[in-house]
Amino acid sequence: MADITVMVAPGASPATYEPKPSQMKKVTKAQIYFAIGVPFEKAWLPRFKTQNPKMQIIDTTRGIKKLPMASHHHHKHPQHSTLNTQHSLDPHVWLSPPLVKIQARNIAEALGNIDPAHKAVYKKNLEKFELEIDELDLKLREILKPCHGNAMMVFHPSWGYFAHAYGLKQIPIEIEGKEPKSRELVHLIREAKEEGVKALFVQPQFSKRTARVIAESIGAKIVMADPLAPDWSDNLLRIAKKVCEVAR
Repeated sequence: MADITVMVAPGASPATYEPKPSQMKKVTKAQIYFAIGVPFEKAWLPRFKTQNPKMQIIDTTRGIKKLPMASHHHHKHPQHSTLNTQHSLDPHVWLSPPLVKIQARNIAEALGNIDPAHKAVYKKNLEKFELEIDELDLKLREILKPCHGNAMMVFHPSWGYFAHAYGLKQIPIEIEGKEPKSRELVHLIREAKEEGVKALFVQPQFSKRTARVIAESIGAKIVMADPLAPDWSDNLLRIAKKVCEVAR
């Protein structure tokens, strides 16, 4: 039986999280680390490797073409444009079921290599999980079909892959990881009105102050959308339903 440790605790932000001493102790004994490319890993993975040189670090996103981390706003009027995309790539691949299939294959392959005696078990479990992902993907497409092309305004640009997979438009409030200034806020409110935004999706790891200002200005609802929710499939279904529900 495997002993699994989750590095970023529930409710914590992967952008600012620092491992606890108890977690660092477990890292020194770990055989394998599954990386996803969240910000804290860039700073800590080299330290983990120093603490445990024998530990394998597996990039679960191998084979996935990552999108730029969106922090720009498209406006119908060129003079209203604000900022271009960030240079960093979006790590939130787990919010797209088709991409999670790729991650699952990378994980199963790594587990089979490190534990060849149970390779067949990993393969069987992978096939089962892939069927579950396909079923989820079909449900999401059916739910989101009526609101194809709708804008999804979010505080932190976590939902780019989800939007890309299901024909939505993500409009982030953040500007390069920072809250918008007054002039940019005016542009966001204008864009939200132009796009008919009726809900702002926020997550517990970030401030909701600016989202509330925009919501009050356009008469929109605030909807909680945690990209790190443990109930992965149920969470995606809930968000999909909310996206279409508020569009009616």
